Amino acid sequence: MTLQTTAPAVKQKAGYRYVKYTFFKVDPAWRKLPVQERESSKKQFLSSLSETGDKIRPRSYSLVGTRGDVDFMLWTITDSLETLQGFHSDLLKTELGKYLSTPYSYLAMLRPSEYFGRPSEKEPVGSKYLFVYPFTKKREWYSLPFEERRRIMKDHVQAGQKYPSVTIHTSYSFGIDDYEFILSFETDHPEDFLNLVMDLRTTEASKYTALETPIFTCVNVEPERMLDLLGP
Repeated sequence: MTLQTTAPAVKQKAGYRYVKYTFFKVDPAWRKLPVQERESSKKQFLSSLSETGDKIRPRSYSLVGTRGDVDFMLWTITDSLETLQGFHSDLLKTELGKYLSTPYSYLAMLRPSEYFGRPSEKEPVGSKYLFVYPFTKKREWYSLPFEERRRIMKDHVQAGQKYPSVTIHTSYSFGIDDYEFILSFETDHPEDFLNLVMDLRTTEASKYTALETPIFTCVNVEPERMLDLLGP
């Protein structure tokens, strides 16, 4: 019998990094635990979050009050799938992790733009709000000549540039998850994002949209606050 061997992690090409948006839901049974057990489980979870080092730095968001099917989200960027896997495994091994499910989980990669050449990666700016959704285009889009697609995307991007308070993060999921793109938007002004989305509906590119839901409204909070919002 041949035993399976484990290959070493391989460094990605320049300009490529992994992005993960993981949405967690807490089992209501956790809220019924004695206060001391809940506090202990939160401290253990926070300790695991803080021990990630420089390879992966999770950013924490609360969705309490903005959606009913998830409670919080961790946004991570890293060079290695193995690092990403180890990070989530450590969280699930905590006492709080035993009460967590992941109703939504989006894996993508950062890479240079197909149409404009420049890298798609922008460092998170730490705005108060983050809006996240998966995105897939209709197959007809890919039948258009490349120059036609680039022209349409140029107009689409120009519409977004009317709102400098909104920072757009585009990541690519082709072949590694269920969607083609995962988009996120940072801003301190949700009304600007709302108006941006309304404007984008009128662009030529919009008619080639196949899917752009579910949409998540996330509030940027410190990890301690993220867990405190889960309940008493």
